[in-house]
Amino acid sequence: MTIDTPVIIESAINGASSKRRNPNVPREPSEIIEDTFRCLDAGAAIIHAHNSNYQLTGRAAADDYLAAWRVILEKRPGTLWYPTLSGGRDVHEVLQHIEIIAGEVPLRIGVVDPGSTNIGRPDEEGLPIGVVYRNSYEDIQTSFAFCEQHKLGPSLAIYEPGFMQTTLAYFRAGKLPPGAMVKFYFGGEYGMFGKGPGVTFGLPPTENALLAYLDMIEGTGLPWSVSVWGGDLLETPIARLALERGGHLHVGLEEHSGTRKPTNEDLVREAVELARTVGRPIATPAEAANLLDLPGGN
Repeated sequence: MTIDTPVIIESAINGASSKRRNPNVPREPSEIIEDTFRCLDAGAAIIHAHNSNYQLTGRAAADDYLAAWRVILEKRPGTLWYPTLSGGRDVHEVLQHIEIIAGEVPLRIGVVDPGSTNIGRPDEEGLPIGVVYRNSYEDIQTSFAFCEQHKLGPSLAIYEPGFMQTTLAYFRAGKLPPGAMVKFYFGGEYGMFGKGPGVTFGLPPTENALLAYLDMIEGTGLPWSVSVWGGDLLETPIARLALERGGHLHVGLEEHSGTRKPTNEDLVREAVELARTVGRPIATPAEAANLLDLPGGN
């Protein structure tokens, strides 16, 4: 990818963010519908959304998503979007709702988190507490096979360099499903949960950190984007550097934390403006699908 490659702007519109964190986070189906349309009109090519309850699984989770996405896809055919993984007792239950959704509305992107890491927040003394986000090699293999079976291009969340090492093993073996996109998650000051400064994960959003990832994928031709979880991507040096190096931008209230309270539309428009100052055109959803070689097109 080069400086002439259109920029894919992805908007992760809600995630686990609450309205207490930012009152502009869309949570109800009507809010998700309206917010998605605003982000698409502002220049987003891909929308990533959670539903109202991460603990829902199977049919219940699918119906919760479909309350918004049936309407969106009827009004805006060709919209590129994808849900998140659900809670569940095993990887099959975690993926079940995506299979149901893909059988009922257009869906071309899936999710694979190819690794494990600690994710936390500070306790009263500022020490890390939290959870282990675990994805075994067996679970990762099942997730890739699921994407292959259902013709979904895997969205690859790279929390740590080890996640990239596993992805590269699939790439070298010729087993990475079509449509894969690598998404470098950098740890901002407030961390993945956005619960307060002091505890984060992964690599920091610095030039050297991004260059380390780019060293890892050199020669692969894999499309990639950058995001900052627990911070503001556009306030870091990696946003412009990514654009200058042919990468893409991943923004949204799922990961944004800080003193200001923007809307998703604000973040998309800021990403568009930065891309234009660098001289990069903005990808439409159709152009993004072609750039990623997503399966499932007409």
